[in-house]
Amino acid sequence: MLTVRYPKLGLTPGDLLLDAGAGFGRHAFEAARAGARVVALDYADDEVIGTRATFGGMIAAGEIPADRYVAVLRGDATRLPFADGSFDRVITSEVLEHIQDDVRAIAELTRVLKPGGTLAVTVPSWFPEKVNWTLSDEYHAPKAAGGHVRIYSATELKAKLRSAGLTVTGSHHAHALHSPYWWLKCAVGPRNDTHRAVVAYRRFLEWDIVRGPRSTRVAERVLSPVLGKSLVVYATKPADAGVRTVDTPAGSVEGAAA
Repeated sequence: MLTVRYPKLGLTPGDLLLDAGAGFGRHAFEAARAGARVVALDYADDEVIGTRATFGGMIAAGEIPADRYVAVLRGDATRLPFADGSFDRVITSEVLEHIQDDVRAIAELTRVLKPGGTLAVTVPSWFPEKVNWTLSDEYHAPKAAGGHVRIYSATELKAKLRSAGLTVTGSHHAHALHSPYWWLKCAVGPRNDTHRAVVAYRRFLEWDIVRGPRSTRVAERVLSPVLGKSLVVYATKPADAGVRTVDTPAGSVEGAAA
């Protein structure tokens, strides 16, 4: 289930792509299938290990050539271990809402992006997220360890990207059918994964992801502008932006591979 639309990102075969906050790798894997050379970074050890193993399995099965896997490593989005201007494309999906210093994270994502390169940022949409916060204090920080620390409006996110020197080129919402699932979870308790209604809705979403019937695709298109769980914003680094040479922990993408 992808949130970012790769045509809007401008992804082309051979691009070097960073998935910052990759989780278990859904965007990283699809980017590799599309021909990108991929670096995936996450703060959680288990997700780094899982993503690395999946890439290994994809290569062993012949699903992707080995050169599309560059690195999977543990790292901090506010202090990226890459040289300036390293990447053609950057994705950070459902990450910034967890980071206290999101301005610094955006600055780092901008720094490692090449001039002329594109960035896709996804965060929870304002209205669905506001409902979640209203329904349960256990959904967000400070009660939820590692939980969301802010609710973004589209205006705020775009303003922060522009302040970092990027040009916002487009936006959309995604995953309307997922918003009611999270409202339900917050209503019964975010950690209550065994509630009958939660289990039933989760099975529906799993069925929808696997089968993708036309009826739910139409519903997604109609409902996402209002109820979409995620806001996706695309931005470009101006082609005339200077690339500074600075010391970084790794100094290069290849040096960061693990």
